[in-house]
Amino acid sequence: MAVIEGEAIVLRAVDYGESDLIAHLLLPDVGRMTVVAKHARKSQKRFPGSLDLFNHLRVRVSRKKLSGLGFLEQAALISPFIPLRENPVRYALASYLIELMDRMAPEDGARADTRRLFDFALSALGALTVEFPDPRLRLFFELRAFDALGLRPGLANCVRCGAEPRTGQVGFHVADGGIICEAHGTDGRAGIVTVHLGTLRALAKSLDSEIGQLGRLQLSTQAIEEAQEILFRFHRFHLGFELKSERFLEESLSGGRLTAATP
Repeated sequence: MAVIEGEAIVLRAVDYGESDLIAHLLLPDVGRMTVVAKHARKSQKRFPGSLDLFNHLRVRVSRKKLSGLGFLEQAALISPFIPLRENPVRYALASYLIELMDRMAPEDGARADTRRLFDFALSALGALTVEFPDPRLRLFFELRAFDALGLRPGLANCVRCGAEPRTGQVGFHVADGGIICEAHGTDGRAGIVTVHLGTLRALAKSLDSEIGQLGRLQLSTQAIEEAQEILFRFHRFHLGFELKSERFLEESLSGGRLTAATP
C-alpha cells in the first residue's frame, strides 16, 4: 500500500453513494489524482469542511498501486481562499482555472511538470483573493494556465523557421502553437489569426511577470480582442469543448463582451 502525504488543492468533489465523496485533487508530486473519501459527508472529525472547491489542504492518501484510485485518509484545511467565495467574478474566474486544471492536468506526471502546475494553481488562487478580475486579467491568467500545462505558445519568433517578425502584423497559427512569418503565412492552411506585434509583446510580458503583478499590465481594446481570439481558438484546439464554467465566467465579465481595462 503506497501512502502519499503532502499538500493538495481540491479541483472537484461529488457525492458518491450514501455518505462518501469522490474528489479530484491536484498534488505537487503526483498531479491530478482521484480519491474516495469514505463517510466524508458524515465524518466531521476526519474531514472538517475541507473538501470544498479551491481548498488548499494537507492530506494523507493511500492507494494499492503506484497509480490509480486513492483513498483519502485525512485532510486538514490550510486555506479556504474565502475572498473567492464572496464575489461572483472572483469565483467565476477561479472556477474556470480550476476546471481547466481538472480537465488537462496529467495523472502521475513528471514531478517537474506536476510541481509547476501546483505552484501555478496555488499562486493563481492566492492572487485572485487580492486582484479583482477583469477581461484583461482573465486573458493573462488563462495564458499562464496553458503555460503551466506545458502549452506555452510561441510569441516572439516564427515557430517554423525561427525568424523574427518584421511587419506590424503577423499570423498566429493555432495548430503550430505560435506565430508564423510572412514566408509561411500564405500557405492556405486554416487556423491562422492575424495579430499585431504589440499584442504579442503584451502577452509575452504577462508570461514573464510575477503572477501577483499581472494586474498592473495593460491591454488596449484592440489587443484584448486579438488576444481573446487567439486564446479561444487555442483552448478549443487543445481541449475540444466548452468548459462548464466558461459561460458563467463570460456572463460575469460583462456578458462575455471584452472591453479594455481602466488604468
